[in-house]
This record gives sequence, C-alpha cells and structure tokens, in this order.
Amino acid sequence: MLNRMMIVACVLVSLAAVVVLVDRTTPQAMAHCQVPCGIYDDASRLERMMEDATTIEKAVAQMGALAGRDDAQGRQQFARWVTTKEDHASNIISVTGEYFLTQKIKPVAKGAEGYDAYLKRLADHHAVMVAAMKCKQNAGAAEVASLKEAIGVIGHYWGVEHRHTIDMR
Repeated sequence: MLNRMMIVACVLVSLAAVVVLVDRTTPQAMAHCQVPCGIYDDASRLERMMEDATTIEKAVAQMGALAGRDDAQGRQQFARWVTTKEDHASNIISVTGEYFLTQKIKPVAKGAEGYDAYLKRLADHHAVMVAAMKCKQNAGAAEVASLKEAIGVIGHYWGVEHRHTIDMR
C-alpha cells in the first residue's frame, strides 16, 4: 500500500511540474525595450546572463544531489530545480536575441567591409543561444561550462570581461 501511495505521489508531483512548465506565462526578458531608445547597458545584460548561467550550474548540481531521492519532497524539489534551470536558460536566450542580436549588432551588407566580422559576431551570439538550449535539454556540468564560455566570448565584443563568481558550497 505504501509503495502504491509513493507512486501516486510521484505521478502527482510530475504532473504538477508539467503543468507549471506548460502553464507558465511568457518569460520576461531583461532586454530593455525595442524602440530602440538608445539607452544600453551591455555590462549589466552580460552580468545577468552570467548570473543566469551560474543559477543553471547550481540547479544542475542540486538535481544531481536529489536524483537518488525517492520521496515526494525530493521529487518536488527536483521539479523546482528543473523549472529554475529552464527559466534561466530562457532568460539567456531572450536577452541574446532581443537585446544583442536585434538592437546591438548592426547588419553589414555582403561584400562590404566588416562583413566577415559581422558574421563572426552573429555566430558567436548564436552559440550562446544554442548553449543555453543545450542546458535546457541536459543536466550536465559540461553544457553549463560551454554556456559560460560562450557568454564570455560575446562579452569581449561589448568590452566586458567576466568577473562573476559564486561559491556554491
């Protein structure tokens, strides 16, 4: 009987996590506006993105610690960490797309001076979005490291060196 109750509890917790993931409102990107108003703070955007990546890193660690737990509380906490990981990866994707790609990177015509550098910037910013997507799809430290590295690469374009560190002990 206890085993059956545990299974029912696990199913309910799993369903609740799915409902939360499906029923969330659209993520709010911290990408300022799309007017564009000309008020930019690249360092702040990159710092938030790195903070999001560090939160993903912590979520992955917590998920690993909770993976062996078979009680309802452990499963509930695991679901919350998954949701947190997803939300922060979505923030990174939104800021990269809505702030950097649409407002900061100016198109250069094919054949014009700077076209190759423009393509490199696009590719590097796209790499951030792909790395964040991979963090959503996986729960590994390697994916988080790739994401942080990709954010560091685009920081160089905007004159920002990464200094954000958090002790997760």
